[in-house]
Amino acid sequence: MTVKLIIARHGNTFEATETPRRIGAKTDLELVESGHAQAKKLGAYLKDNNLLPDIIYTSRLKRTIETADGIIKEAGIVRAIHQADLFDEIDHGPDENKAEPDVVNRIGATAYNKWEHESIMPKDWAPQPDIIRRRWSDFANHCEKNYDGKTVLVVTSNGIARFAPHITNNADDMAKGDKRKMSTGALSIIEGSGGLWMISHWNVKP
Repeated sequence: MTVKLIIARHGNTFEATETPRRIGAKTDLELVESGHAQAKKLGAYLKDNNLLPDIIYTSRLKRTIETADGIIKEAGIVRAIHQADLFDEIDHGPDENKAEPDVVNRIGATAYNKWEHESIMPKDWAPQPDIIRRRWSDFANHCEKNYDGKTVLVVTSNGIARFAPHITNNADDMAKGDKRKMSTGALSIIEGSGGLWMISHWNVKP
């Protein structure tokens, strides 16, 4: 049988009139109104496409928990939410809660572009990509062992979601380079069986 892993990025945490900042694991923002609307759209999409989750995971941050709550309510289901630190956003260290121009000024345009386009992380951010990739692999193994035939929903942040393709065999076709970045309120679907995981959908915006 197959495990269906749905990865959703939380909804918006900034109003359209606000200047976005680099928000990571140490900044626990709530969703704004448009973020709650995105959560509802995700719930409706899962319901309409017969993708209702059997198990739900989030990070320990409000923005992912509130997104999961909105999904559950809109989909009309009752599910426990399991929080796991694996799905917390990365810690941006000295760049935490800074506007993007300030981040570029500190780390330089080359380092900034390497993160944005190649997922090469500045050294003073954490955890580093090799750790995130290993934890995604461990989670995939956990899902195969415990959730055979089930649909698992993970609500996380972009800094973590962008490394999920590491567990798959077709990442370069479906989520290569810039395409690995997920939009707020978007979802991706990865299916696994017998240790083989494949991306079926990436960065779908309901």
